[in-house]
Amino acid sequence: MNLPRIAVDAMGGDEGVRVMIEGAALARRDHDKFKFLLVGDGARIEAALENHPNLRAASEILHCDDVVGGDELPSKATRRAKTTSMGLAINAVKTGAAGAAVSAGNTGALMAMSYLALRTMPGIDRPALAAIMPTLQAHDVVMLDLGANTEADARNLVQYAIMGAAYSRIVTGFEKPVVRLLNIGTEEIKGTEELRDAAAMLTAASAAGTLALQFDGFVESDKINRGETHVVVTDGFSGNIALKAIEGSARFVTDLLRQAFTSSLRSKIGFLVSRPATELLKHHLDPNNHNGAVFLGLNGVVVKSHGSATAKGVAHAVAVTARLLENKLTERIAHDLAQLGEETLRKNGRGAAPRDSETPA
Repeated sequence: MNLPRIAVDAMGGDEGVRVMIEGAALARRDHDKFKFLLVGDGARIEAALENHPNLRAASEILHCDDVVGGDELPSKATRRAKTTSMGLAINAVKTGAAGAAVSAGNTGALMAMSYLALRTMPGIDRPALAAIMPTLQAHDVVMLDLGANTEADARNLVQYAIMGAAYSRIVTGFEKPVVRLLNIGTEEIKGTEELRDAAAMLTAASAAGTLALQFDGFVESDKINRGETHVVVTDGFSGNIALKAIEGSARFVTDLLRQAFTSSLRSKIGFLVSRPATELLKHHLDPNNHNGAVFLGLNGVVVKSHGSATAKGVAHAVAVTARLLENKLTERIAHDLAQLGEETLRKNGRGAAPRDSETPA
């Protein structure tokens, strides 16, 4: 199988080249048919590759010593898209030199550059940032939008639902994933007009069997991780707040357990007895095991790795990228959008690029 290359922004993230290269090398063990375009400081990349001959044999290096700063405004970063490692990785997707790009750099800059270079697919007004999160069940939950756009109208939410369901089918294996809209209650009368209109549109389309998803109304934020839903859809403002609240709660539980198990000798003994269970909890809550947010709706695949991700986390993000290419994510989304018909998908314009204030922290 002749698969497209994956472009890796080797300069992004808190630890830069070493972790990005190590993560890509780990991912290639399970996806050894892929080749890579490693973008960044050539000398540093070459040095990091010395410990990973298998990745070296499958990679080409594109030298670049200009890097987007972690706190750099997207509007400023986009003006240097032709000289930065992030911009060149995205441009490789635009030109067809790569099928997807992965970066652990500045989220806002990555979103803005990706939008300007790749633009949105026909039928999509605005791209959305989607991520997978753990649940109490065997499958993860896909949630979007997590910060690409602070506002979303009913049509945007419907488009998010279609994109999220296509993504979910790849990562969960369910042919018709359950989709719900995030709301302040599950009753039909709850929420904004945009939410109620989107629910009506999705209910009609789901009942008609025109979409590869099961729309099941609204879900409240405390049920996101229960595993009863495969896709949770919301606007970027609410989604980013919900995501940070979930991540904060996970860290709180982990820290609380650590304090409890080290508070006394009896607690330490209790920890040894319960260690298998606590290790399972730690694994489940470790963000590195769920790393890799995807910008859905673009004419190309762009994946955002968390800036503080370990090599294992980067490997997960690269593996997500590989699976999306193997399963032809953009083609799936285009097919599903077509099922709604031209009237539903008619656009009023291409949508506005995210402003600096619309990008997640």
